[in-house]
Amino acid sequence: MMYWNTTVCSEISVAVIDDHDVIHAGIAVWFKNADPPIRLTRCYYSTNSFLRDCPRGPTDVDVVVLDLELTSRHIDFSGVEEVITAGHRVIVFSHIETDEIILKCLDLGAVSYVSKSEGKEHLIDAIYAAESDIPYVAPRMAGAMFRDRSLGRPSLTPREKKVLVAWFQTDSKELVAEKLRISPSTVRTHLQRVRAKYASVGRPATTKAGLVARAIQDGIINIDDL
Repeated sequence: MMYWNTTVCSEISVAVIDDHDVIHAGIAVWFKNADPPIRLTRCYYSTNSFLRDCPRGPTDVDVVVLDLELTSRHIDFSGVEEVITAGHRVIVFSHIETDEIILKCLDLGAVSYVSKSEGKEHLIDAIYAAESDIPYVAPRMAGAMFRDRSLGRPSLTPREKKVLVAWFQTDSKELVAEKLRISPSTVRTHLQRVRAKYASVGRPATTKAGLVARAIQDGIINIDDL
């Protein structure tokens, strides 16, 4: 399913963090043939080297594609969190397909999780969606989120709930960012993930009014709080 408008989408800039040259080379070919265009700005072998160049987001990088295991074959959740906390939109691109790992990355704030076995089409679609702040749920991610649901209610993190309520009570994402002392891109990421979680349990909410209705139904906020 395509989530972008090809008539208005400008070139997307993407940084890739992976410790394998073959992944860098393969993704470069995928991007070269993408339509709308995707520009591979830089390739990195570690989150530290990326953050030295891009300590705060967004800069000239719209989306970061990040592997979970860098150099040591150790799952680096802290590195994922550091890149997300810096304000970057992160898509985790990993061979790991374990539900707990996928859900952990989403809880840390990744906008999407794509298994390397899911390949080119899902990664490209996830990038287009992320740049447009639209939810994209790849099959492995959908399975993990589906099995994590409880009575049709998505499992929202405390931070997601806080951002959601603040957004309901203000006129813009910029005001939410100022109130919570986070970047506007981080606000957009949280709201994108909330929408993705509602969609995964069969209760889509594509508008702000729709999200308000879902939040009231689930006891996240009361009408008197609006």
